[in-house]
Amino acid sequence: MRKLLLLTAALAFARALKDMRDVDLVHVHMLYRFPQAAAAALRRKAEEAGIALQIAVITGDDLTPRADEIRAAGVTEMFSGGVMPERLTTMNAYLGAQPIALALDRGADVVITGRCVDSAVVLGPMVHAFGWSYDDYAKLAFGTLAGHLLECSGQLTGGCFADPGKKEVEDLAGLGYPLADVWSDGRVEIAKTPGSGGRLDIATCTEQLLYEMHDPSAYITPDCVVDITDVRLEQVARDRVAVRGPKGRPRTPTYKVTVGYFDGYIGEGQVSFGGPNAVARAKLGAEVVQARLKERGFAYPELQVDLIGYSSVHGELPSRPEPYEVRLRIAARTGDRRAAEAVGFETRALHMHGPAGAGGGSDPMVREILAVQSVLLPRELVSPEIGLEGEA
Repeated sequence: MRKLLLLTAALAFARALKDMRDVDLVHVHMLYRFPQAAAAALRRKAEEAGIALQIAVITGDDLTPRADEIRAAGVTEMFSGGVMPERLTTMNAYLGAQPIALALDRGADVVITGRCVDSAVVLGPMVHAFGWSYDDYAKLAFGTLAGHLLECSGQLTGGCFADPGKKEVEDLAGLGYPLADVWSDGRVEIAKTPGSGGRLDIATCTEQLLYEMHDPSAYITPDCVVDITDVRLEQVARDRVAVRGPKGRPRTPTYKVTVGYFDGYIGEGQVSFGGPNAVARAKLGAEVVQARLKERGFAYPELQVDLIGYSSVHGELPSRPEPYEVRLRIAARTGDRRAAEAVGFETRALHMHGPAGAGGGSDPMVREILAVQSVLLPRELVSPEIGLEGEA
């Protein structure tokens, strides 16, 4: 039976981009929305290296130009049923593996896609390499699960697993990437790069298996619905785990679409207090800031006070010992930019006008909120397209 070796997509992407010193991080981030730009950048680097590549670009995920049409069709937020917002910035459907497989079928060496689910970049090459039917849900379930395990790269090999004294990970600084051996009958074995640091075993695979798994009996992707309730993980060798038992069901009639929109501003300020009674002084500082904001006529639909190192994660607990130092963070949400600016200004003013011992204040910060909501869109309204060099 034919076997296919799959490296995690994150590693492949990193290798492709590592020498692109003329492409800054902002541009790399935007390549996801403009896959044609990514193809052009890769083409330049390939030509400089004397490498011949057939590059395919998958589009059709970006529905932003059709936002008014989709809004008029009565599409609503998938959880609350709320209407779509007016000030949209993006609208992208999560595509599946089929366009990737088709692009490879047509001779592509590299496929660059717009928005798609993480598992699709692993499942697509498997469908192509093994000639799987896109309706063979038993095999699609294995491929989807392989993609789900690989999708967060070093997270599977101990990167988000290590906990000294509890869950030891050898040579975390030399963390290796995961890879998958997969067979045409759907069998999957997960391993990691030989000689690398990290850890890959049933424990690390179990944590990643459950990561972002909304319903283990019905994990919905654009390619199929996966049931992992009978999945078994077997340690077949050091740093090698076999995956057995996923079940697949037909895909849903909709795509999930993520809508980005502007939703006001967040104003934030931070300042530290140290020494005895630091918590009480920080709390008094928060009261002072809120009183001054009210006196200036500002009101906020949401305002949050965090004592970082004391109450910012789990809230204030009566039995918690008081720390010797604490950092006060005040953040507020508002539609008024001036009101947002005032939050950081008044927090920074505690240096001179607040309780004793305030120091290390941050510069006032204001950022525009880019919020997201999710909608479900009938598949017939989304049309993935494959552009291959040399084709008319």
